[in-house]
Amino acid sequence: MLDAVPNPVLFNAFGVPTTLIEVLGFVSGALCVWLVARQHLFNWPLGIVNCLMFILLFSQAGLYADAGLQLVFIALGAYGWWNWVKGGGPTADTLPVSRTGAFEWSALIGAGLIALAAIAVLLTTATDSTVPFWDALTTVLSLLATYGQCRKRIESWYLWIAADLVYIPLYAHKELYLTSILYVGFMALCVLGLFNWRKDLAAQTRTAEAAA
Repeated sequence: MLDAVPNPVLFNAFGVPTTLIEVLGFVSGALCVWLVARQHLFNWPLGIVNCLMFILLFSQAGLYADAGLQLVFIALGAYGWWNWVKGGGPTADTLPVSRTGAFEWSALIGAGLIALAAIAVLLTTATDSTVPFWDALTTVLSLLATYGQCRKRIESWYLWIAADLVYIPLYAHKELYLTSILYVGFMALCVLGLFNWRKDLAAQTRTAEAAA
């Protein structure tokens, strides 16, 4: 059904046709990550729109785990939107930047390893995916990073950078060259986001110490 959605070719990138959906995913995705780096609340609704674009794109490219991942991103986007507004508690206007605790890390790593094995087996046995392990790995890293972003955990940026390092060659391998270039930009924005969030966390720490 998704294959029947109109997706006209706009131009050729590196000799490969680049479609309208890929361009829309490029633009909305780049703007979304930039807004996250600036802790702007509008990143969440824009991110949901970006997920809809990528569901179509990835389904047509045979990246089924990445396509299914977008549905989870939409749910996490709704949660993140709510949590950024309400998660700081009654005395805070916004959710503050924080670090991931040791127990939380242990739970995330354990859940991530289980999910990686399950998704890789599912893709190998139930789909025609040509890159089941790498598709599963990027899926798990992206889920962990998005969870961290919903809670404004600063370590979420390291997870996104790790995911981007896999995404870039993976999409190039699938001849989604514009999307591969987009993820180079994503990685640069992740570095910017990490810098901005670390600066905010340091400012929060100084404020807390001054108030103590």
